[in-house]
Amino acid sequence: MSLSTQPVVKKVSKVEGIKEHSNALREPVATEIQQDTTHFSEDAVQILKFHGSYQQDNRDNRVKGQEKDYQFMLRTRNPGGFIPPQLYLVLDQLSEQYGNGTLRATTRQGFQLHGVLKQNLKTVIATIVRNMGSTLGACGDLNRNVMAPPAPFKHRPEYTLAWEYANHVADLLTPQTGAYYEIWLDGEKVISAEENPEVVAARRRNGNGTIFPDHEEPIYGTHYMPRKFKIAVTVPGDNSVDLFSQDVSLVVITDADGTLHGFNVYAGGGLGRTHNKEETFARVADPIGYVNKEDIYDLVKAIVATQRDYGDRGDRRHARMKYLLHDWGVERFRQQVEQYFGKPIQPLKPLPAFEYKDFLGWHEQGDGKLFLGLSIENGRVKDEGTFQLKTALREIITTFSLPMRVTPHQNILLYEIDPEHKAAIQAILQRCGIQPETTIDPLVRYSMACPALPTCGLAIAESERALPRFLERIRALLVKVGLPDEHFVVRMTGCPNGCARPYLAELAFVGQAPDAYQVWLGADPNQTRLAKPYAEKMAAADLEKTLEPLFVLFKQKRQAGESFGNFCDRVGLEALRHFAATYQPQKSGRKPRYRIGIRDEVYSRLKATALDQGIPMSELATKAIEAYLNR
Repeated sequence: MSLSTQPVVKKVSKVEGIKEHSNALREPVATEIQQDTTHFSEDAVQILKFHGSYQQDNRDNRVKGQEKDYQFMLRTRNPGGFIPPQLYLVLDQLSEQYGNGTLRATTRQGFQLHGVLKQNLKTVIATIVRNMGSTLGACGDLNRNVMAPPAPFKHRPEYTLAWEYANHVADLLTPQTGAYYEIWLDGEKVISAEENPEVVAARRRNGNGTIFPDHEEPIYGTHYMPRKFKIAVTVPGDNSVDLFSQDVSLVVITDADGTLHGFNVYAGGGLGRTHNKEETFARVADPIGYVNKEDIYDLVKAIVATQRDYGDRGDRRHARMKYLLHDWGVERFRQQVEQYFGKPIQPLKPLPAFEYKDFLGWHEQGDGKLFLGLSIENGRVKDEGTFQLKTALREIITTFSLPMRVTPHQNILLYEIDPEHKAAIQAILQRCGIQPETTIDPLVRYSMACPALPTCGLAIAESERALPRFLERIRALLVKVGLPDEHFVVRMTGCPNGCARPYLAELAFVGQAPDAYQVWLGADPNQTRLAKPYAEKMAAADLEKTLEPLFVLFKQKRQAGESFGNFCDRVGLEALRHFAATYQPQKSGRKPRYRIGIRDEVYSRLKATALDQGIPMSELATKAIEAYLNR
């Protein structure tokens, strides 16, 4: 079989048939949105994803014999994480009026609204679109939100170029079907920024079979992609986008004057997997080569066409492009891409080592203005007790009309800040209980969790609601073993699909069963190497028993300046397991620590009050209990 000959597929998955009969993503959503029901059919749910929404139910509210508490999650599409002030204020308002009162910054630089009812779905989407936003393509079997480093450095042209090309690639691969506007805005095409002429020309240019001429979807065709497809654009040395986890990553290559020459290209990353299915696995992207700037859109189309035409449409577990790279190897993949591309791909240009950056705190943009990075624990923008982040952001953006960039690690950057407004903004944050980044425990600062329970239908275990307590227990354990100032990248997910990118964390917890997790160790702190599975099933109650021997060995055997992830990788999992098997727990010499259970809402209030008063939670709890007993 020649490389350009399509493989024979004996049987395709059910979803492929649903896409084929959807009339370019119109049905059955267009019909069912008109029906007075609480939820969509299974077929409509699959098409609804392309429009940026997942049908969910609140599993905390399930009652046997009663209908599920159906609700919808909406995800925004914001290339490079850009959120204009008008859009943010509308999202804030919609979350209060139609959602659960919170917004959630995602790991792909957008926002999610949770708790929207079917009867309000059309109103919410239409309002987002009319206020400079979109949800089109935020989910589904097509290119997802294109990522880019969020830092608004005006004196570093490569950052501006990364934003520019993230926007252009997003436009190039945006679905062209009219279904989105027909369904949600009754056919009204909202005026948006004019597309770059080069992007328009590239979408129409057939090349060597990369498009379907005269088709409503010239790049995607009738069946769109075999599975979701993820792209990032970054700059040399900046791995804030977790570039090795992407299907395609483009690295801007400029000269010393900041003039763009081209892009280094990586392909084949992806983190989703399935428990007990060894044929599914996480994978980091491979270097593919370099292309000149004038060829970048044709190169992207060639890679998309390769996955579109050769990706596995029979088994959705095997449908991501990482499996094509794994099965074919890099050289065969490159040859097929070159056939679509029409010319050889050049060798990779030299690059510095990649580092993780979070850009928190106050910084100069390089043009006289400032930007401010705010940490959001697990991305959840909310008001809770004395912690009033949602109120603070609403007041700041309303007062100063600041644009925002959502970061790939669930934080936000406010920018274009006049220096004379810094004190006023800082006063609002302080009044609303928002702590500066220097006071945040680094374990929290560099952690991420997916939403998981109660809304995600795939969740096996808790994640967002569990991670804060896990981190407190890890900090206490580090103090116990004599590592009070140590920190590392911790990530948690409620299932193995990898939405918080756990397999690139130094320490990760992946939901395996209710209150039980796989433990993964050994990724690089800059997210350039995969972690490996250390423990198959750790009960949440066994956290200390599992991690204490690892931390003790780390303290004993680490090299100078060595991170926990690099230590685990160097020593190896078998050595870690051997030490743990013979380890005798340390005696702290302290009085015993007693544990009591409290309700989630009480715990949240306790934590917020402790932060506000600047005292440990244990001290505050002890005082409160003593006061009650001494009444």
